[in-house]
Amino acid sequence: QVQLEESGGGLVQAGGSLRLSCVASGRTASTYAMGWFRQAPGKEREFVASTTWSGVSIVYSDSVKGRFFISRDNAKNTVYLQLNSLKSEDTAVYYCAAKAGKFTTRYDYWGQGTQVTVSS
Repeated sequence: QVQLEESGGGLVQAGGSLRLSCVASGRTASTYAMGWFRQAPGKEREFVASTTWSGVSIVYSDSVKGRFFISRDNAKNTVYLQLNSLKSEDTAVYYCAAKAGKFTTRYDYWGQGTQVTVSS
C-alpha cells in the first residue's frame, strides 16, 4: 500500500501564498501520478492539479491555472503545491492523492487532508 501525508495548511490572508507538501511512503514505486484535490463546505471534491513522477504530464484546473503550481521531489517522494494569490474561495480541505494506473482516471490512495483557510 501507499500512505500519503499532507502538511503545510493554515490560515493566510487573501493575496498571500502557501506551500503544501505531500509525502508518500510505502510502495511508492507503484504510483504513476500524484494529484491535489480540494473540497470546500457544501461542494463536491474537485480536481486542482496533477503531475506524473516523470513530470511529462502536468495538469491544472482552470480555476487555479496561473496561480497554483505543482512540483515534485522524486528523491524525497514528495509532491508540492504552491498556492499563490490566494482568494477566499480557495478555502478548503486540500487532499493529496496517488494514482497507480497510467490509463486509469481513478486515484487509488488518499491522504487525510490539510485545511487551508484564506481570510479577507
